[in-house]
Amino acid sequence: MDPRGACDGISRYVCFGRDEWRRLRAATPLTLTEAQLRRLVGRNEIVSLDEVAAVYLPLSRLLNLYVAATQDLYRVTDTFLGQPAAKVPYMIGIAGSVAVGKSTTARILRALLGRWPNHPRVDLITTDGFLYPNSVLEARGLMQRKGFPQSYDVRALVQFVAAVKGGATEVAAPMYSHLAYDVLAGEKQVVRRPDIVIVEGLNVLQTSDGRSRTPPRLFVSDFFDFTIYVDADPEHIERWYVERFLTLRETVFRDKASYFHRYAALTTDEAEETAHQIWREINGINLRENIEPTRERAHLILEKGADHAVERVRLRKL
Repeated sequence: MDPRGACDGISRYVCFGRDEWRRLRAATPLTLTEAQLRRLVGRNEIVSLDEVAAVYLPLSRLLNLYVAATQDLYRVTDTFLGQPAAKVPYMIGIAGSVAVGKSTTARILRALLGRWPNHPRVDLITTDGFLYPNSVLEARGLMQRKGFPQSYDVRALVQFVAAVKGGATEVAAPMYSHLAYDVLAGEKQVVRRPDIVIVEGLNVLQTSDGRSRTPPRLFVSDFFDFTIYVDADPEHIERWYVERFLTLRETVFRDKASYFHRYAALTTDEAEETAHQIWREINGINLRENIEPTRERAHLILEKGADHAVERVRLRKL
């Protein structure tokens, strides 16, 4: 049995090989150029236009159909209640491990979905901004658990998605700097009633804040219309993380303003060992204990192979 989930026998999912999934693109046009795609792809990731055509165009077509059907359902409900039709954003959650490529997935989907004529305004929010500031994490002894459920202000995140889904005119989300490795005090990203909101992060499918024994009454995922989990073998993800760390050591870490500037002086061997250690002690544990267990809650799972290409798609049965 495939450890990442089988589709034979009793399963909540329908499975598609890459070629099967590609055919579901139908006549959906490729609206991204090579230059535009390059600006969307993360460090050390390889995503070709063929990958977009084979994986992301069928997904954008599916989501376009779901958005239209959901908008019709909202109108029906408003008609039943005898009230004016309200604009309710369609909300998509994207989850997965550090270094698995979920941010790239989110950016590509945002670009493709924004090119459909009936929902041109698509906003992308990352949950990094809802991490507690480093000063709070340090005071609570959580700096080595940054990215774990308890390192997030889950209440603020739930309030944000509830306000967006409730049709609030403007909702502000805190912003995060990967250079400073901290929340940016006073800086906000404002969401103004878009057609679609994509929320991307490690924790969007989790059902616990990692602190209280009693689960919260509301989860972030309660407000999503559709959820995606970007999956891969943990050994592959660790290798991608190490490769990205080595690239950052030669680029971003050399900036004296970088929180990780101290790593710029490491030799290649030292940098590899440091990256593996960080993975073993932090990111790997978070994946096993908190992130991967949420995979089966997703509506759709993108399963990547060793080269970052999606090899199989699992779509949950309605």
